[in-house]
Amino acid sequence: MFITKAKSKCVPKTIPSSALSSMPSPLSKVRISVVAAAVVFATACAAPSPDESTTVSKQAKSQEVAEEKQHKVPHRVPHKVIEKRKEIASQKEIERVQVAGQRVSGNKMAKMVMADISAYTSHANKAEISIHRPITPVYDQFMTPPVNTENYQSPEINGVKMVTVEPVSTFSIDVDTGSYTNARRMLTQGTMPPADAIRIEEFINYFDYNYPQPKSIEQPFSVNTALSTAPWNEQRHLLRIALKGYQPDMSDSKGSNLVFLLDVSGSMNQANKLPLLKRSLMMLSNQLNDNDKVSIVVYAGASGVVLEPTDGNNKSAINNALEKLQAGGSTNGAAGIKQAYQLAEKAFIEGGVNRVILATDGDFNVGMVDHKALIDLIKKEKDKGIALTTLGFGQGNYNDHLMEQLADAGNGNYAYIDNINEARKVLVDELQSNMQIIAKDVKIQVEFNPSTVAEYRLIGYENRKLANEDFNNDKIDAGDIGAGHRVTALYEISLVNSQSKFNDDLRYSKSANTKIAQNINASDELAYVKLRYKQPNQDNSQLLEAKVTFGQASSFAEQSDDFKFATAVASFAQRMKSSKFTDSIDYQWIASTAQQAKGRDEFGYRSEFIQLVRNAGELSTNGNVIESTN
Repeated sequence: MFITKAKSKCVPKTIPSSALSSMPSPLSKVRISVVAAAVVFATACAAPSPDESTTVSKQAKSQEVAEEKQHKVPHRVPHKVIEKRKEIASQKEIERVQVAGQRVSGNKMAKMVMADISAYTSHANKAEISIHRPITPVYDQFMTPPVNTENYQSPEINGVKMVTVEPVSTFSIDVDTGSYTNARRMLTQGTMPPADAIRIEEFINYFDYNYPQPKSIEQPFSVNTALSTAPWNEQRHLLRIALKGYQPDMSDSKGSNLVFLLDVSGSMNQANKLPLLKRSLMMLSNQLNDNDKVSIVVYAGASGVVLEPTDGNNKSAINNALEKLQAGGSTNGAAGIKQAYQLAEKAFIEGGVNRVILATDGDFNVGMVDHKALIDLIKKEKDKGIALTTLGFGQGNYNDHLMEQLADAGNGNYAYIDNINEARKVLVDELQSNMQIIAKDVKIQVEFNPSTVAEYRLIGYENRKLANEDFNNDKIDAGDIGAGHRVTALYEISLVNSQSKFNDDLRYSKSANTKIAQNINASDELAYVKLRYKQPNQDNSQLLEAKVTFGQASSFAEQSDDFKFATAVASFAQRMKSSKFTDSIDYQWIASTAQQAKGRDEFGYRSEFIQLVRNAGELSTNGNVIESTN
């Protein structure tokens, strides 16, 4: 029913049956009637003059009848027509609310109804609702918590490979850490992270390990291997491959040209987003000197330059520009990225660090929303010597997958900043590692010996896998290593004489291969490790090689604290990813192992990890587990 005002009373008035028959459909008819009745009721009770209310009511009704007749169709109609009708009805209600809103702006009830209609029109265009489904009340549909739209990639967990079938494993290195800190944020808030948010290698590589330092920049990183029995099954072994980047003297630096590309859209208007971002970059700027340059570009619905290239020791100019930033508007990230690269080219330092630092929640919703086109743009700029680092902030609409993709395309690294301590770690303590590249396109290839190794699986690096032929192809992009960076990769392997293999031996493989060793000698090779990398200013790769022999094996108890702690971290990530390979591992064992292997913990990161493991154990016991979308 519609309600019009008669003198000083609100009197209901029933719509004629002829008007009802011309309504678009049962669903639209009831929705429009309910919502319109509420709006007109609020308008009528706001006490405008009788003449004005009568005129508005007649005009609205006349317009409504005309539009309904124009769009009248049979009851059973095609889906596209139904959707079009919904759109027309929604637009009509918006226009009507705008008129009513002007007259009852001081009426609280009208404001509430207008908010509900706004929610209705937003949801109605998105929802796939059957026209024959019973209609639920308006308030039941829209008084729900905001939907979590965080975006994660969901690659399949690496499986077990038989060496007789697939003896070679090839992948790119990864120095990102965003997955660990994003999961830490959720666990600290009392929620288990989605399985898709867990990237095992980023958990392992978040922590510092005391690997041997390379002696010179000529070979920019050291390569170390270690072999141990698996702590969860002594019939299997763990193979660790560890890299440590060279740490050059900062006094030899030619300076850094940094462009802060900052998201100041409305989605960043939260305490853990723009305010934290500003404090984080102030900490970074305090590390710079007169050899460095800083520029600031912001973007929301449009982009703009806040600070032209400025000397790094001009702290007041940099900090004042950051202090003035405020959030508002939609997110046109592509426009800002183009402008940021233009400034980076303008202040380019030959032989120095040239980098755009993108800080955002990744919620690009206007402009170049085609992410492939955006990634192609970043790749072109990378070839000019300008890298891209991505810093993630916030929650709810966070786009983890896009942040990782952009950093990979820009020869940079991706970190998630969940608190001010993480900002200090990334932008102060590890600034040189995260900004100065010492080796690019680093690839690892491991060939397992079928005479001694029956099967293997790579733990993590699911989205870093490469085709075997890509290893020698210098045109194929791979991960980069910064000054002092650490990279760790773990394989679980079963030897040919193991009593605990995942797969049965193939019937016809023995006759096709060399002798299968039942008693493996210390000198027998288990695997051959090869690495390719390029110097930062070169296009041709160099090769490093190392063999792994059975003589390197020891029990897990005899291994270093670093080996044990990395194993605990890898186990934790797999457990939260609901991996079938960790059925025999529980959170109590992980916490106990990490505690015993904590070693020197200057900044408390390992102690914090142990607390996160205990949190996850409690949460999983209470059933607060979010499964993968695989």
